[in-house]
Amino acid sequence: MTYVIDRNRVIKMTELLKNREYKKEQLKNLLKQIHEGKDVNELKEQFKALLRSISPLEIPLIEQELVKEGISAKEIAKMCDIHVELFRESVSGALDIKGIPKGHPLHTLYMENDQITKDAEMLNLYANTLANTKDEKMKKEILEYLRQLAKELALIGRTHYNREEMLLFPYIERRGITAVPTVLWTKHDEIRFKIRQLNQLLYKEKEMEWEEFTRKVKELAQELSIALIDMVFRENNIFYPTLEALLSEGEWVAIREQEDEIGYYKVKPGNEWKPKSKPLHPYEIDPTLTAEQLLSLPKEVQMALKGQTLEADRQKAKKEGDLELDVGYLSPKEINAIFKTLPVDITFIDKDDRVRFFSGGDRIFTRTHSVIGRPVQLCHPPKSVHIVNKILKEFKEGRRDVAEFWIQMNGRFVHIRYFPVRDEDGNYLGTLEVTQDVTEIRKLEGEKRLLDWK
Repeated sequence: MTYVIDRNRVIKMTELLKNREYKKEQLKNLLKQIHEGKDVNELKEQFKALLRSISPLEIPLIEQELVKEGISAKEIAKMCDIHVELFRESVSGALDIKGIPKGHPLHTLYMENDQITKDAEMLNLYANTLANTKDEKMKKEILEYLRQLAKELALIGRTHYNREEMLLFPYIERRGITAVPTVLWTKHDEIRFKIRQLNQLLYKEKEMEWEEFTRKVKELAQELSIALIDMVFRENNIFYPTLEALLSEGEWVAIREQEDEIGYYKVKPGNEWKPKSKPLHPYEIDPTLTAEQLLSLPKEVQMALKGQTLEADRQKAKKEGDLELDVGYLSPKEINAIFKTLPVDITFIDKDDRVRFFSGGDRIFTRTHSVIGRPVQLCHPPKSVHIVNKILKEFKEGRRDVAEFWIQMNGRFVHIRYFPVRDEDGNYLGTLEVTQDVTEIRKLEGEKRLLDWK
């Protein structure tokens, strides 16, 4: 019985290898035609038919074999656009991407994923080329290209993934769907880690033999390439259709208003999208999921939610007695406690040069209640009043945005800064003094991350 199982496995594996070999030969034939001068557009349908039969995660392995057999990276790269186009077609059953106007956050996300896919394939391609080339000049050129590409890939985490984590996840979490963003964020961090590893490795060619260096680069680049492409499929097939099914126009408007603050991965949003709704933030929505919405979710999400009781987050952001700030809500008690907790001393002087407020808690410079309402000029030694007046004049006339000083006091290094406070129209409201003991901060080296905390 054991023999039969093993024999069947051997037969199945042989068939798979033969199949890959056949597909590889077909790709080589098409690439050879391009090399001989045939227009890639004339071969597009043939490329598509072949690529549809190849798993996305199998592409890097076939590309690696093609490079070993002498097919240049530039020639293989010519099928990248076709491959990416197929990525988009693969989700057309779940979502009509062509129907999403440029400028809509979903359109931007899809376009970024196209670019991520291209860069992931090029990363794998050139890493394999580096490992196989014998030409010294070519080695240097490819290594420099890989370094630049790896540096660019780090932007994925800071832009594309960061926008999803900060702007998109809150909307589905509010509705009680927390598993999907948790899994995606974990995968994002795994990819971020691999990108950091690659960026470090690419500058260690002198620390090991060239063969060992290129082997490590090739292995890590392939792992990263597969991880990036796998994430593209998770997002295109599961996450984005989920968002499209659940989010209203107002929610997308709020997302669009904040996107620029984080930035994009090699994509600039268009302006064809003309929404009419007002922005709707996560804490403002009705988190109830209807039966219709649940049925419109991708099957993978429906399966993940099966048997679960979704607990929507109904906590209100604004509580009774709260003050509405530019962003968020706070009670007077919370505001006072925050000022007392800040690791800096704060004093506010109004437009008439009167002291209106200072923060409580431990202070570097002592302040007493008797200072409230006092002209700031009388709070300084007579010999320095002319400097105080000069700073305030510069602030009031809009010529300066900061004045800073630092002193040694009782063995401590103290940093003192003054900032003009202005309203949204630029009118001067007063000056803020911020004082901080930076003695220990100046001693910091290396890094200590959140996960290092004990």
